[in-house]
Amino acid sequence: MEIISFNPKYSRDFKRLNIEWLEKYFYVEQHDEEVLGKPEKYIIEPGGEIFFVKQNEEIIGCVALMKIEENIFELTKMAIAPKHHGKQLGQKLMKFTIEYAKDQNWETLIIYSSRKLENAVHIYRKFGFSEIPIEENNPYARGDIKMKLQLS
Repeated sequence: MEIISFNPKYSRDFKRLNIEWLEKYFYVEQHDEEVLGKPEKYIIEPGGEIFFVKQNEEIIGCVALMKIEENIFELTKMAIAPKHHGKQLGQKLMKFTIEYAKDQNWETLIIYSSRKLENAVHIYRKFGFSEIPIEENNPYARGDIKMKLQLS
């Protein structure tokens, strides 16, 4: 298993992995369609990053860091293929992503999530994220919790 940076040839995998979990737990929102359909436009070009978990030649996980403002990024679109759940790949990806953000001297990571995703929220807390007030017009209809990790 290795964690690799964004390559356009994996854009379909990025969309596939995220659509899979969204359809399982929620539904695909317009915001999701836009970002997942054009990750270079909405994530990479504004200064963000996407990482993939690659095993042999298969992409089995992903995560994105979307720039919100200078030195503040949203950790978003984290997904692990269902057949690879239970192998702590999400935790490895989270650790890698946090270390990357620290290496970039970013100040803060933000996560929007849903309390329905108990395991995910537990992992976020384990890595030091704490709950902060969520704005009324947050970008996700499914989002009912906002968390923050202060990096510096």
